[in-house]
Parts: sequence; structure tokens; C-alpha cells
Amino acid sequence: MKLQKRLFKAAAMLGLGLLLTGCAKKEEVTITVKVPVLAMNSVADSDIESADQFLKKAAEAFEAQNEGAAIRFVIFEQTKEDSAVTDCFDTADAADVLYEGYFNMSTYIYTGRMVPLDDMISDEIRNDIDGSLWDMSRADGKTYMMPYLSLQNTYVYNKELFRKAGLEKYLTDESVIQNWTLDEWEEILSVLKEKLPENIHVMPMYAANNQGDTHTMTLIRSRGSSFFDENGKFNLNTEEGIAGLQWMKDNYEKGYYPPHCEDLEISDTVELFYNEQIAFMIGNSANGNAIPFDYSVVNFPGGEGGHATSFVTGFSVFDNGDEEKVELAKEFVKFIYETDPWLDYSAGAIPASQSIAEKYKDQIPMLEEYYLNNVNVVNFTANNPNWRGVRDTFYPHIQSLLRGSETAAEAAAGLDHDCNAAIEEGLNTGQLHE
Repeated sequence: MKLQKRLFKAAAMLGLGLLLTGCAKKEEVTITVKVPVLAMNSVADSDIESADQFLKKAAEAFEAQNEGAAIRFVIFEQTKEDSAVTDCFDTADAADVLYEGYFNMSTYIYTGRMVPLDDMISDEIRNDIDGSLWDMSRADGKTYMMPYLSLQNTYVYNKELFRKAGLEKYLTDESVIQNWTLDEWEEILSVLKEKLPENIHVMPMYAANNQGDTHTMTLIRSRGSSFFDENGKFNLNTEEGIAGLQWMKDNYEKGYYPPHCEDLEISDTVELFYNEQIAFMIGNSANGNAIPFDYSVVNFPGGEGGHATSFVTGFSVFDNGDEEKVELAKEFVKFIYETDPWLDYSAGAIPASQSIAEKYKDQIPMLEEYYLNNVNVVNFTANNPNWRGVRDTFYPHIQSLLRGSETAAEAAAGLDHDCNAAIEEGLNTGQLHE
């Protein structure tokens, strides 16, 4: 009996020791951060070339300060976003944090998986970010996305090709965003086509997939289309909308676009530009530093000052049924906004943080010019749900327009019908996180 008591006492002490040891070492929680392949320049760290590089540095610092926290990364191609995000719901590979552009994130809000973040946003953070970015980040009065930086998309053009075509009068050595009238655009495009060698193209166009379609949407506005009606629905079957689509088709027939551009991706036209085989490229401050030749910036055609688009990028948190992971994911995002130097990395693009913009204003290329150009920025989503569905519906009509199987009027009617149906689907089937 005494032996049994001694054994029981020893076992109890061993159990207590194991219990104490377990309390001393926090159980590891791993979250998955997903990020598409995104180029990134940062004046705070010249070694940064992509968004995942910045995020991995932040993750290492976060793990060092938070025992038991582990962060794994998944980097995916933008054309494979569905398989990387929505197709992974309810699997071990589901995203806990997504760093991405808002034009895609707006779809995910209505999956019911994205978590409201208001409880982690301090007054200091909220006051440091412009109210328009917060407005874009909300649904039903709750904040679902944390703005980090934005990129204002315009055209960039090869000045040497303009010189070869005798278009010096349109060139500038000033650091400005130019605007040309529709008549000036027509002169420029026609002269470039006439004067440049046959293997050098004039203007980018692409419709092989849903990448880059937002730029095409902006071009449709060139003849005065508001694009959306007062309720935020597609409204292209109008005189102005049809004229914008017809202008794109006319450019195709005049040979301004690369041959069979309906089968090209945006990356194909970027490659042509860097190889000096096309005069224009869709560009922003993320790729401007890498251009190896003399170039300038100009808005998309249309309106008094032309048009531009703004692509805001930031963070969202997903609820995959594990409360610990949700809390750790929110802590990681909060860490980036409240711990030096991680907000600094947004400087290079247009920082969402006004304090960071002020701190680096003399080092961020054309920052003031992009601010001044905000008056020409169009809202290309109208904050509609199911924008992924809209994008998947949009580009086949542009393919058909360019191939000649749809007229401009038929494309306008088809776009209104199909894209509005995708929006309605989002409104009818979507839900917000409770």
C-alpha cells in the first residue's frame, strides 16, 4: 500500500511538472497569408521588389515578438485567384489573411467569410487614413478591408518612339500627368501607325482573360459614357457607351492594336512595351522605376482631363472556423499598422497612411502629381458585389467585339444584361460575416 502511495505521489508530481511545462511553452498557432504576384517598390527598402518580400519580413518580426505564432505564405498568380481563395474555403489551405486589391476583395466580403476589423482599428490609425479609402472598405457600416497603399493607373508612353514619328510637340520633360483631347489622341495614334515600322505597334489591347479588363472599361468612357446609372448598374447601351465601344473597334480595324489582341493578356502588352515594340503601356509607380528608357505619363482619353483608375491594395481577414486563427490574423494585420517600420514600406506607391506620405513625400516619384490627378480618377466598380463575376462576364463581350462577332451596339446590350445579372447574383446570394 505504501508503495502504491509513493507511486501515486510520483505520478502526480510528474503530471504537475508536465502541466507546468505545458503552460510555459505556448501552443503554436499557424495562419496562412496569401498574396498574388505583385510588384512592389519601396523607398524605405530598395531591396523590396514584390509584396510577398515585404510581408515575409514583417512576419519574421511578428513571430519573434509572439511566441507560438507561425505564419506560412502562399503566393499565387493573379489569373489563379479563384483556386487560391474561394476554392480553398473549408480546407487546410484556406487563407487567414489576404493582401490584395479591393476590386477583387469586394467579392469576398459577400462570402460571409471576411471578418469586420473595426475592433482592431485605433483612433490613430483611423484618423491617419483618408476617409475616402475607409468608405471604399466598408459594407453595411463595418470595415472589412485595411487600406495599405494605392496605385493610380494611367498610360505611360515611349518618348523615343514619339520622336521617331515626328511627334515631339506632344513630349514634355516635366514630371506631370499629361492630358490630350480626343482629336490629339487621333492624330497621335494615326501618325504613330503611319511612321513606325510595321513590327512596332501603337496601343495595347487585350481580352484573353479577366485581367486588365478594368482598363478596357475606362476606355469605354472615352466618348462621354458614365458607365453606371444612378443605381450603380451597368449602363452602356447608350449613345455614349456604344460610341466608346465603336472607337475601340475602329482602333482595331485601323491596326493600332497588336494583331489578334483579343487573344493577348495584359502581360503580353507589357512585355512588348519593355521590348520597345509598342508605344503605350498601362502603367503606375509600381512599374515606372523599372522602365529602361525615356517615358512620360498620360491619362486615358475622355472628359476634360482624361481618366485614370485607382487600385487600392490592403488586408482582409477570413474566418475559417478557428477563433484562435482569426485573432492571430487580426493581430498580425494590426502589427503592420502599429509597429515600426512596416507602414513605411507603403512608400513607393501612394501610401494610405497620410503620415507616411508626408514623411516620404520628397522620395516618392510624382506623389503630388498623382494627388492632383485624383479629380480624374473614376470609380470602376461602383462598390458592386460579385465583381469577380462581373469581370468573368465582361471580357468575352470584348473578345466578340474585336473579332467582329458582335457589333458595338450588341456588345453594349450584352454587357448591360450579363454584368448586371452578375451583380444581382451577388446581391441575392451574398452574405456578410455575422
